[in-house]
Amino acid sequence: MRRLAAFSLAFQCVLLAAITAPHVPVAAAQERAATDPRELTEAGRKAYAESLKAARKHIDDKEYAQAIAIVDKLTAERPREPQARFLKGLALADSGRTDDAMAMFRGLASEYPELPEPHNNLAVLLAQKGEYELARAELEAAIAAAPDYAVAYENLGDVHVQLAIIAYEKAVAHDARNKTAPVKLKLVREALVPPAATTPPIVAPPASR
Repeated sequence: MRRLAAFSLAFQCVLLAAITAPHVPVAAAQERAATDPRELTEAGRKAYAESLKAARKHIDDKEYAQAIAIVDKLTAERPREPQARFLKGLALADSGRTDDAMAMFRGLASEYPELPEPHNNLAVLLAQKGEYELARAELEAAIAAAPDYAVAYENLGDVHVQLAIIAYEKAVAHDARNKTAPVKLKLVREALVPPAATTPPIVAPPASR
C-alpha cells in the first residue's frame, strides 16, 4: 500500500503520452473530445499540454489553489477534454477536499466509463472513508474497462483484505471460543504492513533520441 491510506491513486493525466498504463482505451474519449467545434491547432495542443504540466507541478508543490485555477481555465476553454478535470480531482484529493474530489471522479467515471483511472481514484477515496463495498465495485469497474490495469488489481486486493479484517473481527466478537478466526485476523493484518524500505536501484537515464 503506497498512498492514501495504503491505496494507490492513479496520478497520471489521462490521455497524455506519459501514462503508466499504455493500454488505457482512450479512443472513445478522444473521439468525443474531437467533436468539440473549437478544434485546437498544433500550437494550441502544445500550449494545452504545457498548462497541464504546470498544473501538475503546482500539485506536486502542494500549491493547490494555483493548480485548480489553471485547470478550471482549461476546462472552461475545452469542456469536452477530461484531462484538466482529472487533474482537478487530484488537486482536490491532495488538498483534503475529499467530497469534492469524489464528485469530480464520479462525474468523469460516468462520462468516460472506458477510462479506468477515475474509477480507481474514486475507489481510493471511498476506501479512505471505510466504504469498502463501494470501493470494490469501482475497482471492478476499472478492471472491466482495462483488464490489465495492475494498480486496480492491487487496490482490489487491499480492499478484500480490509473486508476480511472486518469479517474476522466480527467472528471473534460473536464467538470468544473461536480459535481460528484470531489467527486469520492476525495474518491479514500483517499483510497490510508495508515491507521495510530499501534503497532503490540506480537506474540509468534513457538514451537521448
